[in-house]
Amino acid sequence: MAIIESPLFPSLLYLLLVAGIWLTALAVVNPGTGALEILALAALGGVALGTIYVPFNAWALIVLVLGGVLFIASLRLPRPEIWLSLSALALSVGSVFLFQPAGGGVAVHPLIALSVSLLTLGYFWWAIRSAINAQRARPTMDPDRVIGEIAEVRTELNPVGSVYAWGELWTARSEGRVKVGKRVKVVDREGLMLLVETEEEAE
Repeated sequence: MAIIESPLFPSLLYLLLVAGIWLTALAVVNPGTGALEILALAALGGVALGTIYVPFNAWALIVLVLGGVLFIASLRLPRPEIWLSLSALALSVGSVFLFQPAGGGVAVHPLIALSVSLLTLGYFWWAIRSAINAQRARPTMDPDRVIGEIAEVRTELNPVGSVYAWGELWTARSEGRVKVGKRVKVVDREGLMLLVETEEEAE
């Protein structure tokens, strides 16, 4: 219980919350094996448990929800960079002020809050924006062109992972477990997910 009673506990919860936000955003724009989703859920679940011991500001929670809505808007509306910037700003502000210390004020150390907020803005602008732009550009290539082609497994298929084909990384699913580096044949697709078989199964 010593760590819970420590004045640093709200800052630790804040860092866990930001980690959950980063992982959630990455999982949405780059779906794959489900590992990111599990890690994001674990981080956000830990934050939820932490609110048992640290009070939270309702208005900051509303700002966080608004940040999530703006993030969804960046995936669906034109000019995603505008919505993404607003989302990152709202998520940064909401996460900094979410936890409320007993004596009032800001629970998170100002230096930590400033540093992490700048990192979050940069992460959303470069990493997440690039992933969104790549997603939007992908339909310019007909996904059916990869059917029948040989792909290389880049993330283990168990049964979902990623494969490399036609110069792009694709989410793929197989009937069984396929290790990294193995070659598989694309037999069909469901949306942007490829259905693959090992070369032995395809013969």
